[in-house]
Amino acid sequence: MGGAVVREYRYIGKRIPPRDAFDKVTGIAPYVYDMELPGMLYVKLLQSTQPHARIKGIDYSKALSVSGVVAVATGRDFPFRIGIYVGDRDLLAIEKALWVGHPVAAVIAESPRAAEKALDLIEVDYEPLQPVFDPIEAMKPGAPLLHPDLGKYRISPAFKPRPGTNIANEFRLSKGDVDKGFSKASVVVEGEFSIPFMSHVYMETQAVIAHYKPNGYVDIWSSAQSPFSARYLLAMSLGMPVGRIRIHVPYVGGGFGGKAGLGWEPLAVMLSKKAGYRPVKLLFTRSEQMRLAPVVAGVKAWGKLGLDKEGRIVAYQARFIFDSGAFGDYTVNVSRTAGYACTGSYEVDNVECLSYAVYTNKIPTTALRGFGYPENHWVLERLIDMAAKKLGMDPAKVRSINLLKPGKSKTSTGARLREDAGDPQRVLEEVIGSLGWGREPSSTDKPWKIRAKGFALSVKGPSQPPDASSSAIIKFNEDGSVDVMVGTGNFGQGTVTSLAMIVAEEFGIPLDKVHVHEMRSTNDSAYTWQTVGSRGLFTDGSALLEAIKDAKSKIKRVASAVLRVSEDHLEIGDGKVYVKGKPWHYIPLERIVMGYLYENGNAIGGPIIGAGRHIAELNTFLDPETGQGTPTIFYTFGGTGVEVEVNVLTGEIKVVKAVQVFDIGKAINPLLVEGQMIGGFVMGQSRALYEELIFDEMGSVANPNLSFYYVARAKDMPDEWVLKIIETPQSDGPYGARGIGENVMIAVAPAIGNALYHGLSVDVRSLPLKAERVWRAIREQNPKLYKEALEAVKRSIRESYKKLREALVVAR
Repeated sequence: MGGAVVREYRYIGKRIPPRDAFDKVTGIAPYVYDMELPGMLYVKLLQSTQPHARIKGIDYSKALSVSGVVAVATGRDFPFRIGIYVGDRDLLAIEKALWVGHPVAAVIAESPRAAEKALDLIEVDYEPLQPVFDPIEAMKPGAPLLHPDLGKYRISPAFKPRPGTNIANEFRLSKGDVDKGFSKASVVVEGEFSIPFMSHVYMETQAVIAHYKPNGYVDIWSSAQSPFSARYLLAMSLGMPVGRIRIHVPYVGGGFGGKAGLGWEPLAVMLSKKAGYRPVKLLFTRSEQMRLAPVVAGVKAWGKLGLDKEGRIVAYQARFIFDSGAFGDYTVNVSRTAGYACTGSYEVDNVECLSYAVYTNKIPTTALRGFGYPENHWVLERLIDMAAKKLGMDPAKVRSINLLKPGKSKTSTGARLREDAGDPQRVLEEVIGSLGWGREPSSTDKPWKIRAKGFALSVKGPSQPPDASSSAIIKFNEDGSVDVMVGTGNFGQGTVTSLAMIVAEEFGIPLDKVHVHEMRSTNDSAYTWQTVGSRGLFTDGSALLEAIKDAKSKIKRVASAVLRVSEDHLEIGDGKVYVKGKPWHYIPLERIVMGYLYENGNAIGGPIIGAGRHIAELNTFLDPETGQGTPTIFYTFGGTGVEVEVNVLTGEIKVVKAVQVFDIGKAINPLLVEGQMIGGFVMGQSRALYEELIFDEMGSVANPNLSFYYVARAKDMPDEWVLKIIETPQSDGPYGARGIGENVMIAVAPAIGNALYHGLSVDVRSLPLKAERVWRAIREQNPKLYKEALEAVKRSIRESYKKLREALVVAR
């Protein structure tokens, strides 16, 4: 009987450890933190003590007298602004300080100690101005303006700031007729939701070394996600030719979006120039990182959802207000993405979503893993469970009815979902099946602790310009090994290992003969737009496959002459080029990839180099009025389920079981995918239960350290894991693969929130779900449950006391 031939892979789909693991666990992986250059100086930044104030003067004469101090810079030295989407950032405060922590001066010295000593001697004359800390208040007419010149800033065309206000961007998604839709609803639910500011807490704080050379060239070593974007933006901001700027990125100790776009490179470059063209190093302590470097925006949201009597979504409205802090730079795009993707995994014919990025006198914000999707899912996935309960329908059934159907459904932006986009229905089935949804949770031996189950679905696609592109170059060495040049970064996500596996698979060579250098340099790495959006494997992998195809074509051209057969009759594998059907008739790759030498000394060919590229196809700009268009290159569907144990008397939540299911097209390396599933869940759990930046009455971060800013530890991890990979290949992805890096944390918070809602009849709509907040909600919303738990504790104490007395009697 005939049938499709299933290709057997040597590397693809195999569980191969990450290639950088040894370097990292042995401490030999190089980071910017470790680097020193001859003659290098050190920078420390003076932080504003005022949340909003005009800077009348800065006296740094005493600072210059400190031994070892080379120079002091202020905002007047660099009177221009920068930014990736909205050019609203200053290098140092120019005329006004906009938050407590805003750098107002920089000391450049021979040692960090000298720089720190000099900071204490700088005197700043402030004229306090009225601050605004609440984004809703900041939107009102007459609110104190942070950026009165907003209308003069450089703005990327996709964004719409409102000059004369604190609104850095407003976005509107409109599809269908929401009023008509709600008129057909049998059930309508609505509510307000909130998410606090948080820190990225990457292990390596931000660090940059810059050397502005007398010949006009600039070398930068940076802990960054986006060397090519940073180079372009830096060149544009400084008026320099792009080719004169070289950015080098070694290992990066985590990014999570916080090191994307343009970071502290421009300041370091200009300080190097001011210091007499000597290299300078800017390295943040953890406290500095959490007080003056961009963090994650807080969000205030509202949503309204309507279902008909069959459970179909007939209308959805939502509003997201992102507190972007003092600068909107990157958060404008996060808020925009939350808006255009607000309907999640579901087909909704009538939708209206408004999203805003708003300036306040707080620390600036930037991107975080998930990029607006965790925020919109926190609202929608909670509302679905609320509406299902009100309708008296299983929330799993409601989701099943409304799921997007590949090849048929249209997304919130009106784009038809491609036929091979994935299988959201199967994702749902696997999540509820693995969770045991519909079966009672297991009981505990402590009656004041209750087990509960909850789940949520998710979807995510890269948020990128329509022309975002990538490239790849491969070249061979004399022994037939391959050097791979790509631009995608190496932050722990494992993409580089997967790319090496692709090369080894395609040429049939040992994996250790594929070399991908840990350093990314804009002058000798292949271009990629940014390492963000879970796009690296999809885009750089596609470019790499094209580079491999190019190299194979060149190899076959030479081999055809040597083996005396047409190129069409040649195959490459097992480290050789051979005749199809006659594999014994071959040439080892090492004899041909540098040029073939005949016995008589004649030679043909030459060093083989393959080049490939990838650019998004058929993506469009979004309509500025309705938000309709095609914004992304793929969607990855997933789902998260949890079983939690809640201490009714304290509000503490322990996740005892975690279920992660994702349709990623093809798992190039299942081990790395599972690592993402686990790590992403823990990060999502940490955001859901613990993480929150706290602000004092001056808008200053009050917990800028890991003693008072709690992140999930090993002890907080779930007791049981269920990790499932679904493979519905996408035809234009490398081996059918789609990205997963961000998706894995998106649905965690709503899954836990839904578990509380179902198991305890407690509805908490503000993150994090800290013990005190949950405890108060239980006492207010379900006092009977709290009373029963309290009585159970009393009974337990009485029983224990009784047993103790009996034991004492026996002992006597």
